[in-house]
Amino acid sequence: MSFGLEDQMRLALPEMTRAERQLATHMLSHYPVAALGSITVLAKGAQVSTPTVVRLVQKLGYKGYPDFQKRVRAEVETMLVSPLAKHDRWAGGVPDTHILNRFSDAVVSNLQGTMGQIDHAEFDAAAALLADRQRRIFAMGGRITHSLADYFCSLMKVIRPDVTLLSDSSSTWPPALIDMKAGDVLLVFDIRRYENAVLQVAELAREQGAEIILITDRWVSPASAHARISLCCHVEAPSAWDSNVTLMVLVETLLSAVQTLSWEDAAERLKRLETLYARTRFFRRHR
Repeated sequence: MSFGLEDQMRLALPEMTRAERQLATHMLSHYPVAALGSITVLAKGAQVSTPTVVRLVQKLGYKGYPDFQKRVRAEVETMLVSPLAKHDRWAGGVPDTHILNRFSDAVVSNLQGTMGQIDHAEFDAAAALLADRQRRIFAMGGRITHSLADYFCSLMKVIRPDVTLLSDSSSTWPPALIDMKAGDVLLVFDIRRYENAVLQVAELAREQGAEIILITDRWVSPASAHARISLCCHVEAPSAWDSNVTLMVLVETLLSAVQTLSWEDAAERLKRLETLYARTRFFRRHR
């Protein structure tokens, strides 16, 4: 087929029954995560019966759910590709418009897709964990996403104490991990091509009893096996690299939510910080 499963399902929507449309809409809103689990979990998530799942995948041209999942996994594998392959895929067949238009269109589409699929209850649970001052906060990212973890920690330290950025140097991980206690929170960033080091730290932190919040792409990092909460973002862009815009928006939204949940303490902390800035003449004065 020359188009993907998402396109295939959208094209078939008019011919589906009500229950099938409900199922297809659920899968499209949580693609590909929803289709990677068992048929029972998928049916429950979409609030339909398992026979409905079977009927839909057969209507789409597959022998059964295992055959359908095989196609989903094949699509996921093609997405876990190198920057060169990403560039080649985007370079051919893209609209003949300026890169500013193509890139901004992709970013807007990513934002809409990301915010449309994130479960509000999951997001609120993540914000509550990060706002809980009984828990210490740790954050880490991969080769590219480490800067997002750094940004998160820089602003979170203003809102609350006990926030630690894990270095991208593996030699610093054991001392940090040994200090993690049950109930502490580790915020992890990991998008394709998923990094073994990130997976290892998430696994070790979970063994220490830490709660893992994972911010990943829509193909889902293997670190999700150790995460209590996984927030998936759309990251495709007309570039050799994925776009981190949606991850940044999600980080800033989380920071805003945590600030709101603990505003009294955060406001007092901000006042003290501004006093210290003034005393050290950190910022230039306006004349």
